Amino acid sequence: MLNNHLTKFVRENYECHEWKHASAILSQDFPEEWTDILDVLSRFRLKKSWITKAGGRKSKISEFIDGNLYKKGWVEKKFDTGVVLDGVQLKSPTHQIDCFKNGIALEIEWNNKDPFFDRDLNNFRLLFDLRGVSVGVIITRCDELQDIFKELGRGSSYGASTTHIAKLLPKIKGGGAAGCPLLVFGISASLYREDE
Repeated sequence: MLNNHLTKFVRENYECHEWKHASAILSQDFPEEWTDILDVLSRFRLKKSWITKAGGRKSKISEFIDGNLYKKGWVEKKFDTGVVLDGVQLKSPTHQIDCFKNGIALEIEWNNKDPFFDRDLNNFRLLFDLRGVSVGVIITRCDELQDIFKELGRGSSYGASTTHIAKLLPKIKGGGAAGCPLLVFGISASLYREDE
């Protein structure tokens, strides 16, 4: 059961979902990677300045999460994949994973268009089938944050067609990741902090 493997802080400050016993696999077979994820989630706070200031290519939210995982030995990872059909190798490219360590793939989807979820889930499915990934993890935002975005005058920047948990869950329940064990963490309003 997921809650048995989470810290109290993570249970209380993230919307958490799992499929195919992902937390049991992580906590038992990948304890270092599981500890890394829980540590970064426990130290994360959603700062007002990260929402109000226009960003560049990567949000401050993503920079915090992946930057702290990189310090723990995680890396961006692109797999070179393909299939051989009648002696002919056919390329089957996959998307680069934001954070990867020892078979654990983690994607951060803060404010992309929602088809990015399809891409991530398909990537997890393919790489799980090829035995390159054991568990997929997605960190995104809870729907309740929209109220904060509106109060800060940023509601239109975080529209209904962007990545948030209500867009992700139906895709997973519809089989988007097939057999790949999955964990989803939604950043909730309780993590919001005024810092300006």
